[in-house]
Amino acid sequence: MYPPSHHQESNFGIIKDLIHSFPLATVISIENNTSHITHIPLILENDILVGHLDKNNPHCDFLKDKIEVTVIFQGPQTYISPSVYNSKQLPTWNYIIAHLKGEVTQIHIPEDIMKSMVRMTATLEAPSHRFELAHEDKRMHRIVQYVHGFQIQIKSWEGKFKLSQDKSAPDIENAKQELLKNSSENSHSFINNLYKKHFNQ
Repeated sequence: MYPPSHHQESNFGIIKDLIHSFPLATVISIENNTSHITHIPLILENDILVGHLDKNNPHCDFLKDKIEVTVIFQGPQTYISPSVYNSKQLPTWNYIIAHLKGEVTQIHIPEDIMKSMVRMTATLEAPSHRFELAHEDKRMHRIVQYVHGFQIQIKSWEGKFKLSQDKSAPDIENAKQELLKNSSENSHSFINNLYKKHFNQ
C-alpha cells in the first residue's frame, strides 16, 4: 500500500477526528468504467457515514442498497518549502487524507431522513449551535420528498497522513508550523491534537 508505512495512519480514532473536523467528503461510484463523483458533507454515527443528496443529482442512482462506494476526506494540506527545515531537504507537499470504502443502504422513510437531517445540522453546528433545525420545521417537511438519504457501512479504510514523519524532531515541528500557518483557524485544533497523538507534543 502506498504511501510508505510511516505516512499511513493506523488509528481509526484519528480518522474519526478527521471526519468530524472536515466533514465535506468526495463520494465516488464506478459503473462500466464511468466515475460518478459528488462532494457532500457526511457525518459519522456509530461508525456509519450518513448523508443526503438532491434527488435530481444523477449520482443518486449509484447510492442505493448494496452499492459499494469510495469516500475521501481531506484535512489540512500545504506546500513545504525546504527553507522551513533546519536540514537540507527537497520541496514536498504535506497532507492529511483518509480513503474509506463501504456499502450503501438507502434511507427510504421520509421521517427517518428528516431525523438524520436534524442530527446532521446539530453535528455541523457544534460547538456554538447558533442554529437549531427543529423537527417541526415546515420547510424541511416540504423538501424531504426531494431528498435522497443514505448510509454507508464502512468496510475498509486507510489514512494517508504525510507529516514529514521521516525528518528530525525539529524539522517535524517546523513542518507542523508551516501547516498551521497555511491552514484556517478552524484547522488548528485538529492539527494540534493530531501532533499530540502522533508525536506526543
